[in-house]
Amino acid sequence: SFTLYEKTPQGNLLRIQADNLNQPFDINSQARLDLGSTSKLRTLVTYLEIIARLHADYRALDTKALTQKAQPQRNVLAQWVAARLLANRNEPLAAMLDAAMARSYSASPEPFFTGGGLHHFANFDAKDNSRVMDVWEATRNSVNLVYIRMMRDIVRHYASSTPGATARILDDASNPLRDTYLARFVDQEGRVFINRFYQRHKKLTPAQMADDLYARTHLNPRRFTSVFRYLEPQADFNTYVAALHKQVPASASLAPRVLESLYKTHAPEAYDLADRGYITQIHPLELWVVKTLRATPKTDLAALYESGSGVRLEVYDWLFKTSRKNAQDIRIQSLLEVEAFDSLLADWKRVGYPFDNITPSYATAIGSSGDRPAALAELMSILVNEGVRVPMVSVTGLHFAARTPYDTHLSMKPPKGERLMPAEVAQTVRRALAMVVEGGTAARLAGALKTADGQPLTIGGKTGTGDHRFERYGKGGQLLESRVVNRTATFAFYLGDRYFGTLTALVPGEQAGQFGFTSSLTAQILKTLLPQLQPHLYPQPPA
Repeated sequence: SFTLYEKTPQGNLLRIQADNLNQPFDINSQARLDLGSTSKLRTLVTYLEIIARLHADYRALDTKALTQKAQPQRNVLAQWVAARLLANRNEPLAAMLDAAMARSYSASPEPFFTGGGLHHFANFDAKDNSRVMDVWEATRNSVNLVYIRMMRDIVRHYASSTPGATARILDDASNPLRDTYLARFVDQEGRVFINRFYQRHKKLTPAQMADDLYARTHLNPRRFTSVFRYLEPQADFNTYVAALHKQVPASASLAPRVLESLYKTHAPEAYDLADRGYITQIHPLELWVVKTLRATPKTDLAALYESGSGVRLEVYDWLFKTSRKNAQDIRIQSLLEVEAFDSLLADWKRVGYPFDNITPSYATAIGSSGDRPAALAELMSILVNEGVRVPMVSVTGLHFAARTPYDTHLSMKPPKGERLMPAEVAQTVRRALAMVVEGGTAARLAGALKTADGQPLTIGGKTGTGDHRFERYGKGGQLLESRVVNRTATFAFYLGDRYFGTLTALVPGEQAGQFGFTSSLTAQILKTLLPQLQPHLYPQPPA
């Protein structure tokens, strides 16, 4: 799928839209695709916009306030901007953005706690693993770990900017807001588990539900007794013994006094639900879901959510104890991260991101949230128009009933631009994208197009490769299933100061597993097309 736009006083005019898919489906604007490292373009724009906003906000602060902002903190971007303005109160935005691009990041792999769990990321080129580089170089060569760390800085900035003073919540174990965040976490995670257990048991009979739990006690008399006494609180001693001997045959050798002790020790009132889950080694919410469904089989998921609010708090009571501060911090940080990604999503949607949700993980910096080529073209239009959004135009006018008394012309009103970012941000991003073509992942396009006077034209862009797979893992990280969904290669580009667009290659479905191309494919296709486009874009004088 290939699209090409031209910047004109009438707006961004669509000059080419073509693909070789013989179906009424537009690859360019009707799918959510994994477009890989093109997400680094969005991440870079966000990074520089944050620097620009901080520059504007902090220039008005006095020295005392700036000094406080420059102290070490989780929001390293705010700290860095404050320190630079302390050294030079009159530093212009363009100079600060250049300095931001010169900030260094490690490209070394390490575990990152994000998206509610521990994640590992890899660089495309393993030679980068032990290196430290600036943002210019990381963008030119599309280095994943640098952008993961940049996204971490962005997320921490957003988290620190949310109401509630993130740093104080995490540092102060007595902060009352901690309980608010923990209650939210308990409700969210508890609902996840309740849904999982409901889906597992909803089609079983009451007897089958109980047998499923009994089987997972692994013939352990103590664990079986704890489950049985919870599910059957009214059962007398003889009924219990009969059930125990049936489910745990080896228990027939137990002395009567041992059986009596087990029966009394695990009485319904002996343990709270959390402790019973620990004894049985079965999640306490699963015990509760099974007991509820056995008592009222027609209970639906919504009713379980509503009636289980107090149960969820009971199960997670341990989490509210201040001696568990580290466990609390991990969960609070997960919620703060989700809030930060909500702010990031708002910023991305402002510059054309087409979806209403985003993956709350650092992996969004390298493509986990998906995108559309048409949305990338819109972002490129903002950059080409110096940070101003103007309409993307496919129809400039309509002419009805020509040469009749009803002859009617309809034409567009002159477009009004909307400034979305400082011009300096757009200019800095374009320079970074030009380096991608000059000597980076799209180097084969260098010099591929010439101006009207025969000089090499500046071309810039961002490449991206998407290898979208569905994978299911078992305990210990064992891969149980791997299914290819699709494979993509994308190049979002600009050609000089007038033209821009996208070129995308997509192989959908399982056949994608037979292909091994990267984004160099789309760069090569564009290189092949440019000689045919040269006479139409920048006509050369006759020899």
